[in-house]
Amino acid sequence: MIQEFRLPDLGEGLTDAEVVQWLVAPGDTVTLNQTLAEVETAKAVVELPSPYDGTVATLHAEAGDTVEVGAPLIAFDVAGAETAAPAQAGAEQADAATSAKTADAADAAEEKTPPNLVGYGAAPSSKARPARRARRAAAPSTPTDTAVLEAAPHDVLPEAPASAPIGDRPRSTPPVRAYAKRQGIDLVLVAVEVGDRVITRDDIDAYAERIGGHVDAESPAQPAPTSVFGETSERETRIPIRGVRKHTAAAMVQSAFTAPHVTTFHTVDVTATMDLIASLRADRSLSEHRIGPLVIVAKAVCLALGRTPGLNSRWDEEAGEIVQPHYVDLGIAAATERGLIVPNIRDAHRMTVPQLADAVSALTETARSGKTSPADLAGGTFSITNIGVFGIDAGTPILPPGQSGILAVGAVRRMPWEHNGEIALRQVMTLSLSFDHRIVDGAEGARFVKGVADILEEPGRAMLLG
Repeated sequence: MIQEFRLPDLGEGLTDAEVVQWLVAPGDTVTLNQTLAEVETAKAVVELPSPYDGTVATLHAEAGDTVEVGAPLIAFDVAGAETAAPAQAGAEQADAATSAKTADAADAAEEKTPPNLVGYGAAPSSKARPARRARRAAAPSTPTDTAVLEAAPHDVLPEAPASAPIGDRPRSTPPVRAYAKRQGIDLVLVAVEVGDRVITRDDIDAYAERIGGHVDAESPAQPAPTSVFGETSERETRIPIRGVRKHTAAAMVQSAFTAPHVTTFHTVDVTATMDLIASLRADRSLSEHRIGPLVIVAKAVCLALGRTPGLNSRWDEEAGEIVQPHYVDLGIAAATERGLIVPNIRDAHRMTVPQLADAVSALTETARSGKTSPADLAGGTFSITNIGVFGIDAGTPILPPGQSGILAVGAVRRMPWEHNGEIALRQVMTLSLSFDHRIVDGAEGARFVKGVADILEEPGRAMLLG
């Protein structure tokens, strides 16, 4: 029996999603919770699990298509479907004639764990990939350029398995393709080794290491600067506004025209903080934690927010109230290939410096791989944007909607500075705080910036704040 699976609400009322990549094809046999496709919402790339055991009958959308929530996405040929319970709650309304049968089916399917279809991935009980049919090689009319394979050392590459003909496009996700491009790795060569499965970052790292290459895991997710002038006969390029870019644009316009923004700047001598970071990095017991300036600033922000709670509040227009959380969910702005996102570190105020370092590292890696979940992008109370990594000193950041403060952290620079009554070469940083003037007045904003700056100038002051 044919069962339609409609695109579910992937979290927070998102209205549509773009199909990034199908991981199944018509005729494939799938089981409950196996990943069917990767879809991109306005906030994140989400793996969509299967709600059925069965055979793929029809794909209602192609990679690159945008599908509305509730629209048919894929159809399954399910044996005994009348006794199987769809995991897509609320996607379709059963008619009165089949309501009793559906209730019985739900009881019969309780032993199987249904997938989570609200943007947080499939249940962890099944990690298997769908069984795919053998792929057809490229048609003779489209010759394949095999120069790169012929030029490769013959003692490096094993024989290509029959399931991965050279004519096929290697299977990988967009973040992995971008990662391979940054590292200068040809995915065709990696596919020869891994066979007919989705290529991962680990596969790229293993391939680079085996051929004597080097993979820089910390390389920023930015393409090398190139000029677009004169490279095409067209006078202009039109790029569809969708996904993260569309969501970010709407959120920034809403914020800019809702909250009255004020930005204040303060330049601080952070020499003592940089000395502290150097000593922490030299400590072997902390070698597993990547402690840098952003981590120390994050800790200073959490301490300063305890003294200036207005910066950790939000304006509730409907209720006519200012909501003041008794916790800090710290947003860290991350520039990714898909656009700017601001995932949050939950209960950051409770964390030690090493714990914050681990949280920032995990957050950054997840963001770069495009796997940040909608849950991690919602509910922040205050944010930090590290513009210093781009060599920028100061800026006027726009508030994330629902927050009353965001701090831009500038680059650390060595420059002549007044110190102990003399001019000395010191390391300085500029802090740029934007805040919602409905909630925070200038005095409280200044106290917050000064509180963060005092800790960065003399880290020992943190001992006084508890």
